[in-house]
Amino acid sequence: MKLSNNIIGILNFLTLLLSIPILVMGIWLHKQATSECDRWLEKPIIALGVFLLIVSLMGFIGACFRVSWLLWFYLLFMFLLIVLLFVFTIFSFVVTNKGAGEKLSDKGYKEYRLGDYSHWLQKRVNNNKNWNKIKSCLQSSQFCSLYHNQFANDTVDKFYTENLSALQSGCCKPSNDCGFTYVNPTTWTKTGNVTYTNPDCDAWVNDPNILCFNCKSCKAGLLQNIKGDWKKSAVVNIIFLIFLIIVYTVGCCAFKNNRRDNY
Repeated sequence: MKLSNNIIGILNFLTLLLSIPILVMGIWLHKQATSECDRWLEKPIIALGVFLLIVSLMGFIGACFRVSWLLWFYLLFMFLLIVLLFVFTIFSFVVTNKGAGEKLSDKGYKEYRLGDYSHWLQKRVNNNKNWNKIKSCLQSSQFCSLYHNQFANDTVDKFYTENLSALQSGCCKPSNDCGFTYVNPTTWTKTGNVTYTNPDCDAWVNDPNILCFNCKSCKAGLLQNIKGDWKKSAVVNIIFLIFLIIVYTVGCCAFKNNRRDNY
């Protein structure tokens, strides 16, 4: 058997083994799901497991048993995956090119404005259906409760020097524009009879289940997190893309071997 067939067979056998725990994890999450966050996560995991299982079987059988038509479909799927991954990588760089936190001269943390980010990302979080799911996840994870416990003993001066994350700054405290009086990290006293220019000030509520989850700053904090994650994933995608191109090239050699032997 030719070297290229051996390589494709081994790689797809390893991928086949990898797809089994991924699929099992997705099914387990489906049965254990108790929140909207869990239900959202299970679907892509199951889809990934099924995709890897089917493609790996096609590549393994096509290369090891010289089934040319299966190997042809395998190469077709690989080509489409390479194209999609390339497009997604370029897209992720484009949509995350805009947006950054605003530094405050007397604060250790930054503040985030929704309008600074790309229109495509803004449109996603401004969709009420999408945002209600995201907000439900943030609330059920008790994200701001953990933030409160972390900085509960801070005085106002100490709190202002803290290096808060984008989500903590955007969702768990009011905007600096509001000028509220600090009581504790999640409790702030509003100034009476004041007209605020920033609509987030009116949206702020001291209720731990509300806080600033309805604020634009919270959406901006989420987009800042997404921006960082997508930039990291884009680098990983480039490495993975190079690997896929190499595997695809070896697969083409295996396909030629199959056709030659069959002929």
